[in-house]
Amino acid sequence: QVLDFGWPDMHTPALEKICSICKAMDTWLSAASHNVVVLHNKGNRGRLGVVVAAYMHYSNISASADQALDRFAMKRFYEDKVVPVGQPSQKRYIHYFSGLLSGSIKMNNKPLFLHHVIMHGIPNFESKGGCRPFLKIYQAMQPVYTSGI
Repeated sequence: QVLDFGWPDMHTPALEKICSICKAMDTWLSAASHNVVVLHNKGNRGRLGVVVAAYMHYSNISASADQALDRFAMKRFYEDKVVPVGQPSQKRYIHYFSGLLSGSIKMNNKPLFLHHVIMHGIPNFESKGGCRPFLKIYQAMQPVYTSGI
């Protein structure tokens, strides 16, 4: 049995997708004691970290999102097979998923509309007191706007 839950490289999966992946893994592993799950990824291996950390928390292998991230990072350190969950959005989504599991947050399927972006202050990215912001906006995982540089 092969299931494809792919999402674009360098992106964190939607919470619904994380839920679907964890449920599919749990259903398969619970069906028979000899069943195993094999995860494959062509792109950024940190995406696998999101799935593994989420499932560890989902299945109560880890009691919290932080513990799942820490345990995954240590396991990765010893085996050096998968990079740790390192992007802030990936870590943030593990915490969002934890909130879903605990009931402290709920998913909102209502559409959101971005009307404008406001930057308060100018970040000092170039050590000269400035930056050149670049925005790429996605809708349903498809880029709909890319700003000039």
